[in-house]
Amino acid sequence: MTRVTVVGAGVMGCAAAWALTERGAEVTVLEQFDLDHVRGSSHGRSRIVRLAYPEPEWVRLAEEAMAGWRELERQSGQELLGLYGLVELTSSAELSATRALDTCGIEYRLLDEAAARELGAAVPEGWTALHQPEAGIVRADLARHAFLDVARSRGASVQTGVRVSAVDDVEADAVVVTAGSWVRELVPAVPVRVTRETVAYFALDHPQASIVELNEHTGGHGMYSLHDPVHGLKVGAHHAGPEADPDMEGRPEPELVERIAAWVAARLPDVEPTPVAAETCLYTSTADESFVVERRGRVVVGSPCSGHGFKFAPAIGRQLAELALQ
Repeated sequence: MTRVTVVGAGVMGCAAAWALTERGAEVTVLEQFDLDHVRGSSHGRSRIVRLAYPEPEWVRLAEEAMAGWRELERQSGQELLGLYGLVELTSSAELSATRALDTCGIEYRLLDEAAARELGAAVPEGWTALHQPEAGIVRADLARHAFLDVARSRGASVQTGVRVSAVDDVEADAVVVTAGSWVRELVPAVPVRVTRETVAYFALDHPQASIVELNEHTGGHGMYSLHDPVHGLKVGAHHAGPEADPDMEGRPEPELVERIAAWVAARLPDVEPTPVAAETCLYTSTADESFVVERRGRVVVGSPCSGHGFKFAPAIGRQLAELALQ
């Protein structure tokens, strides 16, 4: 039996443990904090899931991941997805997901201003609005634990409060490094930038379709909103935060909270644009916002995910498992 140690119990580490035990590996997961810490990238109640991406390869990976989420729901006996749909707002046709969705045969419809308004979104003049129903949220906190619960039921061991300072110190046939913003300490050659991002919460008494704005003036993804099970709505500015040291605790940026609230006032007319809470998370990003999923000797690198990886966790977890068991 192949012995594999997973370093880091964020969502990718949890998904890797799930996929490794699915393949019969002997798995140990090491986490430097507790399982529900808020220092990294995977904490919180919800993350967006969607099939709509401007590139076909991401659409196909999202389809694979969606099937994986459904499989995890069956295995864990928990409902993890809430599919309330997606409204994509784009400032130019080049940014739209229409061509990629057409290529992959994915259902969608273009919305006029009135139809978008029915789904909670105000469309700026001259912009395009697209609705794709296979989107919404995954319950982030429940999902991480579901991965680990299934992995434990197959024999995995999870140890918290264990910080790995060097992969050479880990006794295993393969080491999967899913250390998020701490990846540079273990695999210095991975070129990443760590930023502390701000999200804000708003009161809304019903689930609303996720809204993603792609704006050519902000370099692509700008703002986004998704359902939050407690407050009603979670809203963030994508890739807008300052560079950060992951070992230092941070607070929400007041100017970003103001920017988020202004966007809510402009784009989400059904929502009172006064934040009821705010928090931070870390993005660990490559220059082109792609993922790093590769093997280097006995080390398998599964970080970073550039601020949009959570939705792909079941698919990436299986890729990491395949690399570790080669």
